[in-house]
Amino acid sequence: MMQALPIDSLLPEIVEQLRRSPNLIIEAAPGAGKTTRVPAALLDAEIARGEVWVLEPRRLAARMAARRVAEERGERLGETVGYQVRFEEVSSARTRLRFLTEGVLTRRLLSDPKLKNVGVVVLDEFHERHLQADLALALLRRLQHSGQTGATRPDLKLVVMSATLDAAPIANYLANNNEAAPRLSSEGRRFDVAIEHLPRDDNRPLADQIASAIKRLLTENLDGDVLVFLPGAAEIRRAQAACSEFASKHDLLILPLHGDLPANEQDRAVRPADKRKIILSTNVAESSVTIDGVVAVIDSGLARIAGHSAWSGLTTLNVQRISKASATQRAGRAGRTRPGRCLRLYTAQDFNARPDHEAAEIHRLDLAEPALELHAANITDLNTFGWFEAPPASAIEAADTLLRKLTAIDAQGRVTKTGEQMLRFPLHPRQSRLLIEAQSRGVFDEACT
Repeated sequence: MMQALPIDSLLPEIVEQLRRSPNLIIEAAPGAGKTTRVPAALLDAEIARGEVWVLEPRRLAARMAARRVAEERGERLGETVGYQVRFEEVSSARTRLRFLTEGVLTRRLLSDPKLKNVGVVVLDEFHERHLQADLALALLRRLQHSGQTGATRPDLKLVVMSATLDAAPIANYLANNNEAAPRLSSEGRRFDVAIEHLPRDDNRPLADQIASAIKRLLTENLDGDVLVFLPGAAEIRRAQAACSEFASKHDLLILPLHGDLPANEQDRAVRPADKRKIILSTNVAESSVTIDGVVAVIDSGLARIAGHSAWSGLTTLNVQRISKASATQRAGRAGRTRPGRCLRLYTAQDFNARPDHEAAEIHRLDLAEPALELHAANITDLNTFGWFEAPPASAIEAADTLLRKLTAIDAQGRVTKTGEQMLRFPLHPRQSRLLIEAQSRGVFDEACT
């Protein structure tokens, strides 16, 4: 028997609203169960002909959500429920509910502009405002309404789910017949989380701060697992080394969790174990994922956040302080199954000075890669494209100028044969252009290196 979740009581109304309207906004706090229960309910209710697709912000979230839904249905993963992320797909001819990362959808739209076998698309955790999520929402909205392209899908249903974002602008953007899309709300499954801040700044290396916080929790007779948020894999390795002796002495498992780990190692971190676990994670565990057994969180207050390097022209990941919304999400990981604790390795004054949310990626990242994808979808003028939030005009001009220099598009914004070759690679256009040139010169392997 499945465990009851707060979203369950709202499922009949979700189904009924989506029968009456093409679009729906669901606001649900962390722990409500929206990621797993809503897509399965839409599938079972046969809301629309075709598959139900769910867009997740991270590969780990897509895999874990698909597995959880398959388990709740008593099936093997890859039967009715599957997933697809970059370089990996688990599905079959029977698959009707598919979890994907956001970038996979935009690529699928290039090869299948009508999404002819898809009936419902759910955009999960939209509050994270990834660039590919914004792009997917705009392309799907265009698909519903764009009669002049011959790709009209008025029957396509869209569901946007968010935990912390103001839903009114999305509801207005997805209006039907000048009426805002309906909105439904659900409370999350939250237990009290006692939050502690540092009384003053700690200037020790981060790994030493983590080790001290773990020792403190365990000497206070903590009886569950600890989830530690760190900015990246390098910091995880240093913290693992700093904690190894203490963990061995107390028979604890120290397990890393980040996006570059093999799937089996990620599974080891999130699956139940016969020992207490210290999970050292990046922000992949910040949303969409419930790790059973976690009763305490240690939050470094840092993350590697995508930015743009003017020197290389490529996307960079820089260590920055997280927003209040991210800090709240992290603390909530300790209160999913019972009351918990959160130790923040920064002061309350530091927390209060942080922005409420991170800026949406569309306002701070290079647009060359999504611009090439949009041009491939026969959108020649990106300034008049129906963005949810339009990027700066200067960013669009910079992207188009670069694509013309790379001979990926012509003066009218049409994709060239070179641009079509570049689209085969899930890379920034600077990198894909280098590979195309290298291939023509017989040095492809060297260029890949």
